Parts: sequence; C-alpha cells; structure tokens
Amino acid sequence: MTGPALSGRPIGLLDSGVGGLSILREVRAQLPAEHLIYLADQAHVPYGSRSIEQVRAFTEGIARFLIAQGVKLIVVACNTASAAALRPLRAQFPAMPFVGMEPAVKPAASATRSGVIGVIATEATFQGELFASVVGRFAQGVRVETRACPEFVRLAEAGEITSPRARLAVRRCLAPLLATGIDQLVLGCTHFPFLSEAIQAEAGPGVTIVDPSPAVARQAGRVLRDRAALNPADTPGSVTCYTTGQPDAFRTVLRTLLGAEFAALAGVRAAAWDGDRLGEQG
Repeated sequence: MTGPALSGRPIGLLDSGVGGLSILREVRAQLPAEHLIYLADQAHVPYGSRSIEQVRAFTEGIARFLIAQGVKLIVVACNTASAAALRPLRAQFPAMPFVGMEPAVKPAASATRSGVIGVIATEATFQGELFASVVGRFAQGVRVETRACPEFVRLAEAGEITSPRARLAVRRCLAPLLATGIDQLVLGCTHFPFLSEAIQAEAGPGVTIVDPSPAVARQAGRVLRDRAALNPADTPGSVTCYTTGQPDAFRTVLRTLLGAEFAALAGVRAAAWDGDRLGEQG
C-alpha cells in the first residue's frame, strides 16, 4: 500500500527507553505534519546488557504492537536493537519499511584530521555484525577507538544529564578516548545526545560530536517520499508515547529531556507485556 491511503497514518518509533526521543525530536522538527507513536520498553531497559535473542524478541513484539496501531513506517530508534534485530524485522515484516540506526562512522572518518575517531556506544552495539561492517566499509585508513558507556543510558533514563554525577561519568568515559588524539566522537546510542552538553564540554572545541539523529530523520523522510506517503497536512501532527514502565515517571523525564512545551503536547499511555505480546493498558 502506498500513496494517499498511507499519508495520514502515523510513524512508529521504538527504543528500550527514552533514548529514542532524541530521534523523535528530530523527526518532529523535519516532518512536523507527521503523527508519531513512540514506544519505550522501559520494563526491559537497558537493551545493551541483554542477549541478542532477547533484544530480537522484544523488538519483534514492539513492531507487532506498532503495526497494530496502523503505522506506515517504523524507526528502530535504538542502536542495540538495530544491530540485533533490523535484518530479522525486515524479513519478518516485508510489507513494513524500517529505518534503523547505524553508527555514524562514515561522516566521522571523512571529516577527521588526526586520523583517529572515537565511538561511544553500548557493548552490544560493538559486538554486533553491523558495527564491524560499518567500520570495514567506511574507516579504511582511520583508527577507530571505542568505549562502552552504559552509565550514560542510566543517566538519560533518570533525566540526569547535567548533574555533577553526569559530568563525572562523562569525564571517566571520555578520558581514554581523548588520550588517543580523537578529533571526531560518534554518539553510537540514541540516549547519548541528551548528554551532548556535558560531552562537548569535556571533549573540548577540538573534538566534533557526531550525532546521527538528523540523518535518521532525513532517511525516514526519504522513505516516505519514495512511497508517496508523506502527510500533506499543514498542521502539526500528534505525538503519542507508550511506556512499559511508569507513565508518570516517563512524563517527568520527557519534560526534562524535550522541554515543557513538547511534554504538554505528547500524550503518555501505559503498555504491558503478556508473555511475548505487547498491549495497551487501561
């Protein structure tokens, strides 16, 4: 199905928690007429410490939930889920277009002057085939230094992005990378852009922070344009968020991360797992 039959349908976005809100924010900025449905699987956050099999099962259940909501496109707004599940999702749901996350090694490798780039992500992202493939394709002749920073996920989930504890965590994580002479730092987890201010302050002006969020939103727009499925409306689309955690806590963090104005327009609802099936609560 393409064209007018799809144009008014929502875009679905999924993540283990609040990290994918960094992608939702950018999709909203670039495609303001689109209706958005976001699912935060906070009952299982973080995905980065889980097995590939678990992440695939969770992501498949969320995809089924979003498809039942009538979405026209699913953005896998989670690097760990993209690395573990993007290919199986496309095979299992061939009629549904998926846009996933890929560590932005290519632009960082193209822009480096020192020949050394850094990538921060979760351990699961580094262990996946996708990361190795991206480095192999785009980082020839460039040294890639990596660092797993799981504490950043916990800080973003708590909305704790500028506190002394956050700054200390950033300092500890980045110190080994900065010592190698990196001049590009790739944010390889969608939670990490929310700590960009602390990351840039620690890295200094000589290091460029590479956030893939704008590129992911552009790709979502291209996919919809190719399918003649962009919403032609000239009024802002709706935003609906589901969480498998606590809706009140999600609302509080949403306000911290995206601001009171955004939080006011976004509806927040509860979803719950029943075995491997996900459904709306109440």
